[in-house]
Amino acid sequence: MADGSVAGVVSLQGKVSAEEWQARVDLAALYRLVAMYGWDDLIYTHISARIPGPEHHFLINPYGMMFEEITASSLVKVDLEGRKAMDSPHEINPAGFVIHSAIHAARDDAACVLHLHTLDGVALSAQADGVLPVVLRHGTEFVQDPLLLRAPRAPIPAINRLHMLLFGLHTHEGSLHDRGE
Repeated sequence: MADGSVAGVVSLQGKVSAEEWQARVDLAALYRLVAMYGWDDLIYTHISARIPGPEHHFLINPYGMMFEEITASSLVKVDLEGRKAMDSPHEINPAGFVIHSAIHAARDDAACVLHLHTLDGVALSAQADGVLPVVLRHGTEFVQDPLLLRAPRAPIPAINRLHMLLFGLHTHEGSLHDRGE
């Protein structure tokens, strides 16, 4: 279909603002690019985009939908508390929402938030020495000044990891997570 919709998903084109529709189209395209490059990890990665405007709403993927299936109209519009801000037959993954809502709340300039498990990133985090400084200089195509979070191998509460991430993102454009010690 010309509007990017698929069977069973009602098109939202013309039912949302032009700015929101553009954000939806761009985010759906990004989901498909991530799938094409193999950076998705079933339901364990997420991308969100802030919808322009004062409401602090953002778009995130529908729970259980593969990245290559996502369309502009299937994206779920939520507020910072995870409540749907628009009718949708789809649910969201609460785990993905927590990270994205916290970043969107802390950084008004974060138009798009990506949480990916690339094969290279997973391989690097599995190394005993973790991410080496050379990777920080040459391995970040999207972020000029990444924050490297080094987490101990012992489990730490998720809320502590979230606080570490948010604290670091006040002075950095993005982050790399390293399981090295």
